[in-house]
Amino acid sequence: MVNNAGMEIHNSFLDYTEQQFDRVIGVDLKGAFFCAQAAAREMVKSKTAGRIINVSSVHEDIAMPKNAPYCCAKGGVRMMTRTICLELAPFNITVNNIAPGAIHTPIDADVEADPEKMAALLKEIPLHRMGQPEEIAKLALFLASDAAAYMNGSTYVIDGGLSVNTGGL
Repeated sequence: MVNNAGMEIHNSFLDYTEQQFDRVIGVDLKGAFFCAQAAAREMVKSKTAGRIINVSSVHEDIAMPKNAPYCCAKGGVRMMTRTICLELAPFNITVNNIAPGAIHTPIDADVEADPEKMAALLKEIPLHRMGQPEEIAKLALFLASDAAAYMNGSTYVIDGGLSVNTGGL
């Protein structure tokens, strides 16, 4: 089971409404929680070993101004992964997390449409490009395979080096 839903609403922390907050948390965290739960229940019921793969974001660790609920939700997905992997391990169900950086998907369309923002983003990524959805899919496929049977409770960052870039230091 792969939890890959995500959405964001850019707004100032001071201006976020409860409705906006609930919408982002509902899709990005609550949805992931209950989809993982439904999948795990079926796996346990059928006595089937399984894999749950959550997709968070580098923004589980990297702050992103004007996107606080998204960062909160993705940090929650990381902790959910760590917590439920312990509960599900006795059933031979592993739970891991993928934390992508900037990926060429509709969620980053606003950045790609603005040449100045795009140039600034690419400057922060040591590989100087956005990732492709296929690259995330290949990691998910690996985590779903028998080759990853002993991997449990971990987050795998796939971001072209963005999260370890120290800029001009």
